[in-house]
Amino acid sequence: MNILYERLILILLVLVLLVMTWCMYDSYYVYSHALNDDILKYKPGQSDISPEDPPLSDDMVAWITLDGTNIDYPVMQGRDNVKYLNTDPFGKYSLSGSIFLDFRNSPDLSDDYSLLYGHHMEYGKMFGALDDYLDRSYLKDHSTGTLMIGKDGAKKYKLTVFASMRASNREEVVFDPGKGDIRGFIKQHNQVYTQDPKGRILALSTCAEGDFVSRTIVFCYIT
Repeated sequence: MNILYERLILILLVLVLLVMTWCMYDSYYVYSHALNDDILKYKPGQSDISPEDPPLSDDMVAWITLDGTNIDYPVMQGRDNVKYLNTDPFGKYSLSGSIFLDFRNSPDLSDDYSLLYGHHMEYGKMFGALDDYLDRSYLKDHSTGTLMIGKDGAKKYKLTVFASMRASNREEVVFDPGKGDIRGFIKQHNQVYTQDPKGRILALSTCAEGDFVSRTIVFCYIT
């Protein structure tokens, strides 16, 4: 009986070790396959791309940069909001996915309210940097950025971050572009708010750490 008990304990410990090993590998795999600085060679205006470099997908609609952060990425748009959850900007499968525009928005981001999504990655990768914007002083110090439309970046706009919040992913005003008064919602529910928007609004959304329902959202206006 004691031998059987010891064997069961040993099997249990081995299973726990295997699960822990898998979790560590999974975290490493996702992080190591997140977009690195090499993606910057594709930024409009750069000339470092060689003939051997793979082309970005034709689904690229813009490039977003928030100054002083790791957010400096191409923006993709699919026929739905599922494709680029696990597809990189080259059109290949990737657990870290891409930064992508809501499929209901105009690809030239000319809507009064546009919405971007990105995974919450460690070390500020992808949209992992958005958490910092819940701090008012950080937001004030990192409130500028640029938005370039199209692969060639023919149209370039200034971004100004003006608000941030945590909100449920069930908030239709936020997550159904064009439905409801987004400006009124921001004023009423923001956690950090510095000024009224002076142009079209662009929201950046990512999962709140350790919460399947809440989202961290940063709002910019486009001028």
